[in-house]
Amino acid sequence: MGNGLGWKPSRFNAQSESDDGGVVLYNSYTGAVASFSAEERAALMLCLRPGEPPSGAAADLHPLLVEQGFLVREDTDELRRALFLHQSLHAADTMHLVLLATEACNFRCTYCYESFPRGAMRQEVMEGLEAYIASRSKTLNRLTISWHGGEPLLVPHLIERLSRSFIASCEANDVVYEAEMSTNGYFLTRERLNQLLDLHVGRFMVTLDGEEEVHNKRRGLHGGGGTYRTIVNNLLSLKDVDRPFEINLRVNFDNSNLEAVAGFIPVLRDLFADDPRFKVYFRPVGCMGGENDLNLPVCDEHTKDHKIWEFNEMAIAEGLHISSFISDILLPTGAICYAAKPNSFVVGSDGVLYKCSVALEQDNNRLGRIYRDGTLELDNDKLALWTTSGEEHDENCRACFFRPACQGNHCPLYRMRTGQRPCSYEKRQIKQTLRTVWLQNESKQASFMK
Repeated sequence: MGNGLGWKPSRFNAQSESDDGGVVLYNSYTGAVASFSAEERAALMLCLRPGEPPSGAAADLHPLLVEQGFLVREDTDELRRALFLHQSLHAADTMHLVLLATEACNFRCTYCYESFPRGAMRQEVMEGLEAYIASRSKTLNRLTISWHGGEPLLVPHLIERLSRSFIASCEANDVVYEAEMSTNGYFLTRERLNQLLDLHVGRFMVTLDGEEEVHNKRRGLHGGGGTYRTIVNNLLSLKDVDRPFEINLRVNFDNSNLEAVAGFIPVLRDLFADDPRFKVYFRPVGCMGGENDLNLPVCDEHTKDHKIWEFNEMAIAEGLHISSFISDILLPTGAICYAAKPNSFVVGSDGVLYKCSVALEQDNNRLGRIYRDGTLELDNDKLALWTTSGEEHDENCRACFFRPACQGNHCPLYRMRTGQRPCSYEKRQIKQTLRTVWLQNESKQASFMK
């Protein structure tokens, strides 16, 4: 062992029990998740005691625990490690842009926070983005674009134009380019998906809030009319596309549709469980500052925390696949909101630059704008409000086992508005999160064995 130092369990470990009496172990600094059987449990607990490597069965586990970061040298300064990870967020070789291709929408969802004051992205904004990426890509290693709105598929020609320009700039400079999209699914036909896949858009978020009657009451067309049947037919047609992609089926819940969501899970099973490219993602409705906030039947915190994992377990039991967003949040920096990252911006259809896509009318969220020649006007004082509002001043965040994953900045807007710590659902219910990961893995293995 060289210097004679012993080992200690990482301060960033968390664990949960599995149904078979085993242990699920997680480390937020490495992102490792490992499960150990009931027979391995005693040896594992012995390994996780500070000191020299144990002997016997525990010694067999020791190299794995070291490799995955569950054990660290006794002299390891893990707080410094976390600080270094936090500083890496300021690396200038990656960029993420959330583009509001249009701020108009063909839906009028009952819980929406948007007011749709603007339409499609202006010509000068598109030219500015093309010029900016052409220049910026010379210093980047990775560019990620999130197509957002409004409803982005109201303007597919705009998405195609900008995508082709971004791809060309990235290819010319050996930059990794990737894109994702949040869409209501009304225009996501098989033909449209193939076009988007050609444009490197490979990950989608589409919302279904229950069976037809429930969904249509919550997510109807602007001017009236149902949307459920069109969305489901579109999604079913995507199964015929023999290409990799990921569709995250988001199901929003509040006190008015809890029973409907539970009853909807078997329907989702019948529709999508046979295709692992379709994954479910349950999330509670929140008050985001829209005009409907006072009338929303939002769940209390206890109900939110309970129902997310109850619905996930029901979905796994039915053979559905859980969204990769949950496992992604467990990765180092994976739970940090894009608004807290220095090299991430939201670009409005009129060229205004924001940090957050929710609080568009909030003054400290309006950072500046992009001009036709690709130059950016930025208020660095406002930028600092979003990127330094977490662990720098919160001792609880600095000491938390989840710190490498969220850095105290899971939602800087929540911290600004409430003064409270913005912990993710995954962190608050980490034992249940790890149980869900374990259940999903067990389900996959059972399916593989059939």
